Formats: sequence, C-alpha cells, structure tokens
Amino acid sequence: MFNKLPMYQNIGGSAYKKDLSNIILICEHLNNPQNNFKSIHVGGTNGKGSCSHMLSSILQEAGYNVGLYTSPHLVDFRERIRINGDMISKDSVSEFMNDNLDFFKSNNLSFFEMTVGLAFDYFSNNKVDIAIIEVGMGGRLDSTNIITPVLSVITNISIDHTKFLGSNISDIAKEKAGIIKKNIPVVIGETQDEIKSIFIDASNAKSAEIVFADDFIYDNHDCDLKGNYQRKNMQTVLKASEILQQNDYKINDGHIINGLKKVSLNTGLKGRWEVIQNKPLIISDTAHNTAALKEVISQLLILDYSSLYFIIGFSDDKDLDKISKIFPEKAKYYFVQPKVVRGRDSQEVKQIFQSNNRFGTIQNSVNEALNNIKKSCNDNDVIFIGGSTFLVSEIFR
Repeated sequence: MFNKLPMYQNIGGSAYKKDLSNIILICEHLNNPQNNFKSIHVGGTNGKGSCSHMLSSILQEAGYNVGLYTSPHLVDFRERIRINGDMISKDSVSEFMNDNLDFFKSNNLSFFEMTVGLAFDYFSNNKVDIAIIEVGMGGRLDSTNIITPVLSVITNISIDHTKFLGSNISDIAKEKAGIIKKNIPVVIGETQDEIKSIFIDASNAKSAEIVFADDFIYDNHDCDLKGNYQRKNMQTVLKASEILQQNDYKINDGHIINGLKKVSLNTGLKGRWEVIQNKPLIISDTAHNTAALKEVISQLLILDYSSLYFIIGFSDDKDLDKISKIFPEKAKYYFVQPKVVRGRDSQEVKQIFQSNNRFGTIQNSVNEALNNIKKSCNDNDVIFIGGSTFLVSEIFR
C-alpha cells in the first residue's frame, strides 16, 4: 500500500526533504486538521519515543482522549498512530489512502509527510482532547513542526543523522530547538553545558518559558520501562506533567503514578529494554546511536552472567568505529544486516569490530543467530539484540 511513496525509514536521504512546504500543502488539502486539537511536541535525539508514550499513558489515566504519533514502527505501520493506545484501524488507513493517494503522488510527497497528514486527520476526525506528537528527525524542518502545541519537550542532544542535521552537537541542537514556539513553554530534559545557551537564546527569541527538568528533584516512581536510562526520561515527563497541571490539565499524583506503571499496557510500546526471555536472559533495545548504546551497554555490564552475547546490526549512517569501542571486548558477537536498503553490510560491520578486538560471526537473521547461540549457551548467559530498530523488529515478526 505504501511502497509507492518514498520512505526514509527504508531508503534514507532521497526521501528526506529539508522543507515544510509539502506538509503545509498536505494539511491545506486536508483542511488543516492539526488546528482542531491540542498537542504536545516531543523532540530530541534519544528518549523522545519513551517520553511520548509516558505522557500519553499519564493523560490516558487522567481520562483524556489521547492521540499518539510516533515513528518509526517495529512491525505494523499502524503502530505510529494510536488513540488511547489503540492503533489506527486498517479501514481508516485504506480510506485515507484511497481518498488522497493521487494527490500525494502528483505532488511528489514522501511517506513521512503522508503519515503525518494521516495522523493529524485521524486525530481530528476522532476528536482527541490532546495528541502527543513525536518529531521524526531534527525539529526545525520536520514535517510535524507545523503544529502549535501547548507544550514543547526536547529530551537531549547527541550525535545522530549527521548527514541531515549537522556534524556537531551545536548544529544539531539548533535544529532541535526549531520546535520552540512563540509563547509556548518548553521543557529541556537534560542540561548539557555546551548547548544550554542555544536553547535559552531560542526561547528568549520566542518569549517562551524554558525549564530544564534536571534542575528539579522528584520522588522516584515505578515504571514498567526498566532501562536505567528511563530515569532521565521520567524526570522530563514529570516536569512536563507539572507544567500541564499549571495550565489547567486535570492530572493528579495518582494519574502520574499509574501512568508510569502502565506505559506499555496503555500505549503498546515495545523494544525499550524489553525482556524477551529469562533463561537465558534475552534483552532487546532499539538504541542505535553512540549515546543511547552507551546507556544500554552500561546496564548490561552490571548484570550477573556467565557469557554475554550480542546480536547486532546497524544502519549505514553510523560511525561504527566509534560505536564498536562502546561494546565490551569480552563478549561473543553475531552480526546481522538489517533487512532494509539502509542496512550496513554485515561483513563491513564485522571488519570494523574485529579491528577493535571485538570478534564474531556473520548470521543471516536474528532467528538464525539466536538458534546458534542457544546450542551452546546456558541459563546464566545474557543475549542482547539491538543496534538498529529494523533488527529489533525481526524479534516481533
């Protein structure tokens, strides 16, 4: 259904357009559905998906009719568009495509632009009270940046998608700061000294109240997302919830407590420090850049295990020499090429890891790697699957 439209998730740069004119065109064609509901805009390099799902879960617990738009998906395209955790129906997608595909094709619109238009239209038609809108890439020129939210959230900044966003953290921060809107409060999740002034200057220019979530201390909360890195995301979400409360959203402590306990249950989130099996312990995580992988690997290394196995693959835009050095030398590696055009050749990955004293074998699929590992591993071992969202998706297919 969607393969007639270019899709950055699969083919990369040729589908990426550094311009908002197309999404403006789509929304005008759809009678500007994004103006019919309130929204929260969530950007940043890492954690924006988790924060989006946490906010949705809390607002659902508070009784709101909540839209949630995220990307990419793991298995089913419809994961990207949810209301109260339920995926958009196949009929709704088909009807939208039948009504609008000729328009999309005649205007050379991309998969992502079409998907954003579909989400806005679906949320408007279903009269959501509020929608959580996750930025796809960057911020300033991302297709989602046509909305005027009640709150903007920027989780953190690290190096990723350098071909499009810039090769240094300052350039990337400027792109991410592009979601800051006039007179709209913004929460910055993590204070990073080298770029703090970029966000302050952008907020001052827009007369937008700015707060840094890590300036505040909050009580610890239980969360069903068990990655240690989620503590930072929870802190961001708690500050965002506090600002929503100040702006007359009826959210109490019980909604926050229950919302954080039931993120996966309420929203269907998968692939964040997800335990697939306990004996041996199999964990998957969609972390796919240097900063995110550092967080995940540091948590893996404090586990009690006999042997540690990695089933990993990467997209072709990653600095693998740098990434490979994050991984431990004392581990067994199984290299799998993600099944998308952007997937990095596993022979190249193996060579780079090997040059940094990380040794392993090439496998054709995640399942093949798992089956081979299970022939020799024991119940006390740990197996990690990750490096690419596309690789993690194989587990759930």
